[in-house]
Amino acid sequence: MKLDQQVFVVTGASGGIGRGVTQALLDEGARVLLSDLDQSRLQEVAAALDPTGDRTACVAADLTSKEAIASVPGHAVAAFGRLDGLVNNAGAIVMDPAWDASVEDWAMQLNVNVTASFAMARAVGNHLRANGGGSIVNIASNAGKVGYDNMAAYNASKAAVISLTRSLSREWASDGINVNAVCPGGVDTPMLAAVARWLEPRVGVTADALLEGMGAAQLGRKIAPIEVGRVVAFLLGPDAQIIRGQSISIDGGDTPY
Repeated sequence: MKLDQQVFVVTGASGGIGRGVTQALLDEGARVLLSDLDQSRLQEVAAALDPTGDRTACVAADLTSKEAIASVPGHAVAAFGRLDGLVNNAGAIVMDPAWDASVEDWAMQLNVNVTASFAMARAVGNHLRANGGGSIVNIASNAGKVGYDNMAAYNASKAAVISLTRSLSREWASDGINVNAVCPGGVDTPMLAAVARWLEPRVGVTADALLEGMGAAQLGRKIAPIEVGRVVAFLLGPDAQIIRGQSISIDGGDTPY
């Protein structure tokens, strides 16, 4: 129970990787403020993972709103009396060839995936530096290292998260804040399924068949959200203090750096 009684905010917590991260943190004894757009979905996840309701709280927050972001740390402190860190997981993707992608979709993805992550990190970080420090983990993607077809904005946004992680780690170390990122690959999430459905009519292969091939080659399967969560939980804990500013590939060996 390396995170016993510590409190973390998890954005994008209503499903997929966010749910897996929340489960892993609870498994390590932490308490979690779940944040996402839909309060009812958050409450469903919290009830499933924490039936007593003792170690979870939920807040609906639109991370394109400065006011909503600024309010999140206060919700965590009000619910649990402290705040020890953040998992920046909320994200968005719009599939399109680069020739066809709209500037509006480009801007939206960078706003949600990068700008909101920075703003949330700073909102939580201000509380952490005033209270002895803490840890932040950003959910990037191996797309930020590889650069997949039909998702130029998403690729660019996740590359920016990788760079942001390095910058914040360097600047905030003296404030006692440790910042890292993880770069998942083929994780079994609704987002991955949506990518497969978008590709289906364009490549002439069924979404189910495409999904079968979207797992990690060395594993022979997709990665489970809880597996991502366990790595995140480790990076938030005391044994990861010597890991700083890193963007760790957790894609089953698909990305060699």
